[in-house]
Amino acid sequence: MEFDFLKQFPKRMKNIGAYALLFKNSMNKGTWKQYGFEEFKEQTNLIFALLLYLMEQSLRGEPCTMDDIGSFLDQCNMRWFKKPISYEDCKGLGDFIINVILCDEGHTMYFQGFDFEEGEYRDIHISFVANRIVYLEEELKRTSYYLTEDGYNLLLSTLEMEGNLKFTVHEMIFKLHLEKASYDKAAEDIKNIFNLLRIQLQKITEAMARIRQNALSYSVQDYKELLEENLDTLSDTKGKFAGYKETVAARVRELEEMDINIQKLDKKDSESLFHLKTIEGYLSKAIEEHQKILITHFDLKTLYTNELESLSRMSFIKRFRLRTDLYDKILSNPVTLGQLDFFMHPLYNQPISQSYNLNKAFEEQKSSLHKQAEEDEIISFEEEQWLREQSQKQARKQKQYKNSVGLLLSVIKERQETTLMDMYESLSEAEKGLLFPNAEIFKEIMIELLKAKQIDIQSMLQEQREQYVEPVSGFQLNECILELIKEQEDLEEITCIWVEKAEGAPVILSVVSEENGIVKRITCSNIQFSVDRSLKQ
Repeated sequence: MEFDFLKQFPKRMKNIGAYALLFKNSMNKGTWKQYGFEEFKEQTNLIFALLLYLMEQSLRGEPCTMDDIGSFLDQCNMRWFKKPISYEDCKGLGDFIINVILCDEGHTMYFQGFDFEEGEYRDIHISFVANRIVYLEEELKRTSYYLTEDGYNLLLSTLEMEGNLKFTVHEMIFKLHLEKASYDKAAEDIKNIFNLLRIQLQKITEAMARIRQNALSYSVQDYKELLEENLDTLSDTKGKFAGYKETVAARVRELEEMDINIQKLDKKDSESLFHLKTIEGYLSKAIEEHQKILITHFDLKTLYTNELESLSRMSFIKRFRLRTDLYDKILSNPVTLGQLDFFMHPLYNQPISQSYNLNKAFEEQKSSLHKQAEEDEIISFEEEQWLREQSQKQARKQKQYKNSVGLLLSVIKERQETTLMDMYESLSEAEKGLLFPNAEIFKEIMIELLKAKQIDIQSMLQEQREQYVEPVSGFQLNECILELIKEQEDLEEITCIWVEKAEGAPVILSVVSEENGIVKRITCSNIQFSVDRSLKQ
């Protein structure tokens, strides 16, 4: 008995594996109960609703950050699910669905599909969601999520048709609705057609990225299937869409002339005019997308050919051991230095590849920072932890600034007039650790004090009451002094501080360096501090 029906079984199991991995990562997770979703049907429907939202954002080419996902889940919950959870809970729920269920906590997902032709199991890679870096609101860095090809296939498989027939079937349905003047349905059909074109273009782009990374990881069979899909999409598409666009444009002009010259359109004709304009716009977009696919199709062929040729040329390269084949021979016979160009000449005799892509001349130019961020689509899922560590580090540093300035103000108030050398000699080791936490902080505080020379605290308080100043990151001497005066009542008597260089020998301080923890001996000018004369007895 022939078992031809078992051919391409791993390809079928890839579709099954997508559902299997999705439910495996979702079932028996206690996190669901924290957000009130205890039933399996609620969990499954919410996952696919979020996948559809990701697909919608991906097809539009718009960013989809965790804030957007939390907002979408919050609206769904308020309108339909009615669970007693807040927006922050919805954001946490979105993070759980994306990172745990769809991405398996950052682990690569495989499903074991049996290959009946080879007689063994084959690892089938499945990935639903990927991410990239985007910049929002003037260089605000965020992570944006989008669907991969597997994610699209998972959702579009519910249409129950082969991939190579989807475009043809949608085009036939669109034509039928257009002929029957069902413009509302035709508008939905043309949107689906445009989405299929977008998906095809993204598949080509992802294939080119894989080929650039390693051409051997992209099989000839995958390349053949993608080219056939491209040809099916491109065949007669542009001519058909141009004809549809002319028909729709003629109907739009007819309704517009009727509205202007004959009579005002009724509600039905107004809706038809609206849908026709929508169809006309999507037809224009579809033609543009068709042109992009055509260009990218040839770019893919050129890229794959060049990469394979480069790999094949590597096998013909003859390698030399520089030590034995070059250095030792020259050392044994220095006269051969005069003939060294015969050995090195082939390195500088390669033809220069020159090509000019006219399309690049009309593309929008972007800064190298944005371009590098767009090309780098792999991001660690530990970004939030890194940001939290940076915030904690900044908070510790600000506390060191505050402790140092606070001790300095206390000593100045107590002594009325003192110098840096007197303070260093009289303070205990613990107090020195507060006043001089490390070389970098001590240097910055002293420079800010010398630049200020006179610190009028009353004027600073008056300015703070009358004006609003946006907070600035980093150490700010004036803000630090005002905070300390508000927190410590004994410092309120200080109204003005004078800072100036004192005459005499410089001060030699032993301060720990924050960069490597080594104790540094710092030599600096002696500085004199004094407070308002009204405090002196």
